[in-house]
Amino acid sequence: MDILKDEVNQRLIELLNPIKEGKVKEAMNYSLMAPGKRLRPLLFLTTLKAYGMDYHPYLDIACAIEMIHTYSLIHDDLPGMDNDDLRRGRPTCHKQFDEATAILAGDALLNYAMSTVLNVKMDNELKIDILTRLFDASGVNGMIYGQQQDLYFENKQANVIELQDIHKHKTGELIAVGMQLAALIAKKSDYEIWSKVGFDLGLAFQIQDDILDVTSDSKTLGKNIGSDIENNKSTYVSLLGIEESQKRVDELFKKCYENIYAMQINHGVILELITIILKRVN
Repeated sequence: MDILKDEVNQRLIELLNPIKEGKVKEAMNYSLMAPGKRLRPLLFLTTLKAYGMDYHPYLDIACAIEMIHTYSLIHDDLPGMDNDDLRRGRPTCHKQFDEATAILAGDALLNYAMSTVLNVKMDNELKIDILTRLFDASGVNGMIYGQQQDLYFENKQANVIELQDIHKHKTGELIAVGMQLAALIAKKSDYEIWSKVGFDLGLAFQIQDDILDVTSDSKTLGKNIGSDIENNKSTYVSLLGIEESQKRVDELFKKCYENIYAMQINHGVILELITIILKRVN
């Protein structure tokens, strides 16, 4: 996984180089190249590998997915959203620069993600399909809807079903779409199965975050802890407690494993990454 991550990081640096110099480029670089798991691009590339495909021609799509994720983090941290001070072990973008620059950097990363995919050499019909699915997942009925509902339930009590809906969209959509796109590129009919895997994995990832938010520390996590409590947000831990929340995580990972084993792919490469996520501490 380290090799894949290094390739993504190197390509991100190369993609940023042609951008005109200024504070926005500095802020884009600062947030995009901060130490991160690169989970979403790795899921995309690893699924391509599981299909026995050469992932290198599609490395820029992996980078575009990470750009969209980073844009969402920059905006999520803003004073008008979660108002966080720490992200990936560093001051958040608006703290390091200023709020206006952070907004522009997030906008620029979202825009640049689209142009990055448009410049990939592939069949135009496939390119349009990839862009449509990628921006549906991150758009107003996907990730943005999840963020909207997350903000709506500040100072309101969400039940487990409502919380699941929030995180299916806010977290699960962008986690799922990379694996879905890999199936699309490989011309396989596993799209719906990867949707299930992605949404279960995204939900498990979010419940893990809720648990770590009360059991870990800022140094380990690289971000503020307790911010959900400060913002009066409902979490799985606040609704179910740590023990029941962990039980939900285990059940969701079990479903992921079962669905992956049901497909005719190289199970080992994708299960290695899923297991890393299962055992994560930040």
